[in-house]
Amino acid sequence: MKITIQPSQLKGIIQAPASKSSMQRACAAALLSKGTSTIYNSGHSNDDKAALDIIQKLGAKVEVEGSELKVESSGVNPIANEINCDESGLSIRMFTPIVALSDKEITINGSGSLESRPMDFFDDILPLLGVKIKSNDGKLPLIVQGPLVPANIEVDGSLSSQFLTGLLMAYSAAGAKEVSIKVKDLKSKPYIDLTLDVMKQFGMNVPENKNYKEFVFHNESTQDSPRQYTVEGDWSGGAFLLVAGTIAGSITIRGLDLSSTQADRKIMDALMNANAAIAMEAKGIQAHPGGLRGFEFDATDCPDLFPPLVALASYCEGETKIQGVRRLKHKESNRAVTLQDEFDLMGVRIVIEDDTMIIHGGIVKGADVHSHHDHRIAMACAVAALGANSETIIEEAYAVKKSYPDFYNDLKSLGANVSLPFQNLNL
Repeated sequence: MKITIQPSQLKGIIQAPASKSSMQRACAAALLSKGTSTIYNSGHSNDDKAALDIIQKLGAKVEVEGSELKVESSGVNPIANEINCDESGLSIRMFTPIVALSDKEITINGSGSLESRPMDFFDDILPLLGVKIKSNDGKLPLIVQGPLVPANIEVDGSLSSQFLTGLLMAYSAAGAKEVSIKVKDLKSKPYIDLTLDVMKQFGMNVPENKNYKEFVFHNESTQDSPRQYTVEGDWSGGAFLLVAGTIAGSITIRGLDLSSTQADRKIMDALMNANAAIAMEAKGIQAHPGGLRGFEFDATDCPDLFPPLVALASYCEGETKIQGVRRLKHKESNRAVTLQDEFDLMGVRIVIEDDTMIIHGGIVKGADVHSHHDHRIAMACAVAALGANSETIIEEAYAVKKSYPDFYNDLKSLGANVSLPFQNLNL
């Protein structure tokens, strides 16, 4: 599917989408917390749907009423011998140790770019925990058989914090007592804060966090009483809306918690550095066009911000430098290269020097671009297109359904001139 975006002016109020980072973690916690859990403001992205399918295959019963979910669980009791994580990197990394809590042999699969992402982390770690594992030379599919037995281990946190998220949840559910997980070079620490916060809200045994270098589980009881959890507004999707406002606003974005542990909340710091016209009010965050200037920002702990930041930097006077490029290789696409190629078509020069991306702002041109099946690339091009000098066509624009299926409809509701293949885009 392709869409066409004309230069547009935005105006209005929009609600941020539900956070898939929060939603997927809540699904896992609800599975691991025996009894009834209610999840409010649930999301409906492809990644969210994958997480719901997984917990049901692992034994949970789910009732859906609008944006409210009721999850009944007695723990991990698989009713299928295979789960599919679709294209969700968080699901494959978080649920693999959780699957390993069972003594049944389970095949873990995925699709799209997930099939080529490295999973040899599990080949190295799970055998140390009594789990049998077989992979396709460090890639999917994975075949695992537990039960996982918590032990003192040390893991590498440099590739993704999501591996650690799965281990923390699995250790808690397995009744870990006086054992620890040591971590070297942990990236994306705010995502671990989110994991620990979700575990706490679901009454799970939360480990002691020793400066993100060691997580120690003590003998603490869990709560079996009914649990309620509200999925946060998504700072990852909200970042694109905020940037859209600074390029083509004025708009107000509701539902973003300024005290959130989500890593992508740091978009606010980047916007301030870029001299963006941002105002925090009781009803939401207002974003207006203004005199944007080149800025410097370290995205090592929030690499998903690279796409909206590149769109922002394209309209900044001067040069912008963003650190953390090494975190971009194993995403839905190699995002550093993809951003460089697609924004070059839009007249924006991007140079990559070691771990730094340098964006030269200027006039943004309308162009025919491609998402490379990457949801954040599609959204970055769409946002940049709002202020371009002519129309932009985005190929494989449907990729947004992975995280933000309502994205184009939300832009349209704000006044963007977006040509969709049919009136209501139900991706």
